[in-house]
Amino acid sequence: MRWRAGIDVGGTFTDFLLVDESGESHIHKTLTTPEDPSIGLLNGLRDIAAEKGWTLQQFAGRLELIVHGTTVATNAVLTHQGAPTGLLTTEGFRDALQMRRGVRESQYDNRFTAPQALVPRRLRLTARERLDYNGAERTPLNRDDVIKAASAFRQAGVEAVAICFMHSHANNAHEWKAAEILRKELPGLYLSVSSELFPQIRFYERTSTAVLDAYIGPLVRTYLGSLQAQLHSLGFRGVLLIMQSNGGVASASVAMRAPVTTLLSGPAAGPAIGLTYMAPCGLKHCITVDMGGTSFDAALMVGAQPQLVTNGRIGGYQIALPMLDIRTIGAGGGSVGWVDSAGFLRMGPMSAGALPGPACYGRGGIQPTCTDADLVLGYLNADYFLGGRIKLQTQLAREAIQEHIARKLKLSVEEAAAGMFTVINNNMVDGIREVSIQRGYDPRDFPLVVAGGAGPIHAAVIAKELEIPLVVVPRASSIFCAAGMLFSDLSHDLVRSFSVPFSQLDCEELYRVCQSLQQEAGMILEHERVPPAERCYFFSADVRCVGQHHEVSVPMRLKSCETDLNELSQRFHQLHDHVYGYSVPGASLELVSIRLRAVGTTQKPSLAAPAGHHKDISQALRGRRRAYIPETKCFEQVPVYAGELIGCDARLRGPALIEQVTTTLFVPPGFHMICDALGSFTLSAEGRKVEDLISRFSTRPGSSQETV
Repeated sequence: MRWRAGIDVGGTFTDFLLVDESGESHIHKTLTTPEDPSIGLLNGLRDIAAEKGWTLQQFAGRLELIVHGTTVATNAVLTHQGAPTGLLTTEGFRDALQMRRGVRESQYDNRFTAPQALVPRRLRLTARERLDYNGAERTPLNRDDVIKAASAFRQAGVEAVAICFMHSHANNAHEWKAAEILRKELPGLYLSVSSELFPQIRFYERTSTAVLDAYIGPLVRTYLGSLQAQLHSLGFRGVLLIMQSNGGVASASVAMRAPVTTLLSGPAAGPAIGLTYMAPCGLKHCITVDMGGTSFDAALMVGAQPQLVTNGRIGGYQIALPMLDIRTIGAGGGSVGWVDSAGFLRMGPMSAGALPGPACYGRGGIQPTCTDADLVLGYLNADYFLGGRIKLQTQLAREAIQEHIARKLKLSVEEAAAGMFTVINNNMVDGIREVSIQRGYDPRDFPLVVAGGAGPIHAAVIAKELEIPLVVVPRASSIFCAAGMLFSDLSHDLVRSFSVPFSQLDCEELYRVCQSLQQEAGMILEHERVPPAERCYFFSADVRCVGQHHEVSVPMRLKSCETDLNELSQRFHQLHDHVYGYSVPGASLELVSIRLRAVGTTQKPSLAAPAGHHKDISQALRGRRRAYIPETKCFEQVPVYAGELIGCDARLRGPALIEQVTTTLFVPPGFHMICDALGSFTLSAEGRKVEDLISRFSTRPGSSQETV
């Protein structure tokens, strides 16, 4: 029996989904080990092996594929614990990294402070060299300056260096020469060369991206190298793939060559699986949310595609590589509740993490968290958390809330817990608004697909606030991203700067650039052993009005040596109108860059509804429990159902709780639940039939972008 595994290392839990040859799946969660995430990963595999009656070595030998999402890169940036990093740049531009774009990035926030530069000024060194905007050499590279910089880096104990020269996107010769010198002077140094990583205009964005890559490079390489070695020593001879920020996967060797592509490695898998669970509804758009132990991630799917950005941020730092448009906030089960100096209740972004964890874990945590509030409010079963593997201690939760919240606000423990529940729900509502309303979409036009161990408790309340009438909670919601990893394709994004007005565009030259990109992408997929028949290439062009600062990425069809500029112009104006609310059809346009997404299709596991479960909901009734009802602000005795016994077409009416081993679903008053063909729990607002809602969503795709 051969197995395929999706493994997602989160801030609190490490999630596993294993699927065998017959399609049978196995879900598991274990606590993350922040000091070395591979320890928690191997602990989880060991637990699963023991449940099957195997040794870890026997189980590792049966694994043919592991798709892994890791937070190593993300945590290093957010906690400023990356490698000691240096920057080599053009003379006169030493402070560009700290000056950023030179404008106030949050114009109306007088408390805004840009994050500290990842490279201190003493390690931002320069070399005399200069290219013009076309790549023509004006000042040759001074080798002595590079050698001098290498000596300074050596004395400072630098482990990684980013090289970014002015206009290197047009001519990479100087960067390559500098890299050659540094490799000779400092063997073993991690080098990030901006023209290899991101050959595109915009000096600051290119510098920031290269610095981020260098800052996390040694950590990611060490972690992935160590993980590969450990798995190999256990007898694993399958394929190890790493989740990337663009929603695709890559081989471990490719990921180690560009670690910056793993900055959103974990949450990027969520949108890929969202539409899979919408299959019984036949819909091609949804909002996916994932509330785990540390964070809350929200993303939008339109036209069966996740929304991508080419200029995102992580921890306030600019990254100019394609990544999923995911809004991540500190709102998870471990988010800490606190009272600010003005006497207002806050939730997060601080998290208790896996260690010490929420107070109710009994592992030394003393701060009140969302999980503690959910326990006090009756949503969690203290004796059935993770199927009983962790016994929650209600008294410790009450003491933490009393000491840090209730006493300061002069509330009862229950009132304080209800306040924590409301505040964190509002935080998540704001996160969903950012990926929908602020992007020009109405969240009411999208079903909500809910994931994460903590998500199903809060989902319906969030949906009600946003007036979203349909909520889908997959049976495997607690390991949503781990599942998404097994449904992700190999994906690589390449870009070339190609700045020219449409009036001067040489279509033959454009075609040659596209061919070059496709050949480069084909070599990467060849290295990953993707058959030619399983390769797909998607081109797009960054276009803007002449004189405009920002561009719009427009899908582009390549037709031999001819490109239909009229069609490209029409698409640009449609997208510009959608993004900015207006368009200028008669304006002169210019091309800025050409992008290529190369996709290698992977084999996907099949999803099947759980067999042998009951259609009669009364057969799954486990008992009743006192739980908080937000609508009435009172506690009521609520029926509790065993999720593992609920079969397709089973129905119930809120209020109710549905308990599974790894999560609990709260169905508040005013919602109906029906179990769909894949075993997902589908919630609809009272008086709204699921069939009618699906029909409505089918005729309202949520965006004019689908017609582009």
